[in-house]
Amino acid sequence: MVEIAIKKPLQGSQGTMVLDVDVRIEEGSFTVIMGESGSGKTTLLRVLAGLEKAEGDICVEGKSWKSLPPQKREIDFVFQDYALFDNMSVEKNLLFVHEDKALAEKLLALTELTGLATRNVKSLSGGQKQRVSLCRAMMKKPKLLLMDEPLSALDEKMRIKLQDEISKLHTAFGTTTLMVSHDAEASYALADRILVLEQGQIIKDGSKDEVLKQEQKMVYSL
Repeated sequence: MVEIAIKKPLQGSQGTMVLDVDVRIEEGSFTVIMGESGSGKTTLLRVLAGLEKAEGDICVEGKSWKSLPPQKREIDFVFQDYALFDNMSVEKNLLFVHEDKALAEKLLALTELTGLATRNVKSLSGGQKQRVSLCRAMMKKPKLLLMDEPLSALDEKMRIKLQDEISKLHTAFGTTTLMVSHDAEASYALADRILVLEQGQIIKDGSKDEVLKQEQKMVYSL
């Protein structure tokens, strides 16, 4: 169980606001965080990762992360810009994180990257780089996987491909996952649960079916 109870003043799209989140995330679940730009989605991930400070606490399996530095938290973060080592091959990017060749081979096989293992990451497409970034994140076997718009820079074909790879990895490892996304289609395909933020507050919280029904009711009431 991940228990989040944090507050942090922010400058949002409509001026000063407070990111105020009090929520519990089930172990092994896949939660998507949606909302307009400036609603606090990425800041929430950064607070969870320990990259930004906030009032309150984050507890994972009953252990407080409040005073833990980022490197001590059992998380990994998949950024939009891949953050790979361009001077290394695909496989070496994974092994740099953790010297476990069997795990690296398993991850590359799951994401259909085995044939590219010895290739320098500079030669890969954007979609391939993002798949390598996902594999590298899973090399730590993190308790919490955070993803910030991992599908945003891809064309439709690659977006669907990466969406499938994310689903495969989540099924194989059962890692508790939080993903920020503007992509409603991908969100509904991947999520067990959807949180919708508006001006730092959770305004919708439920299964994808529950949130979809709420969205439809809003449309019909207009």
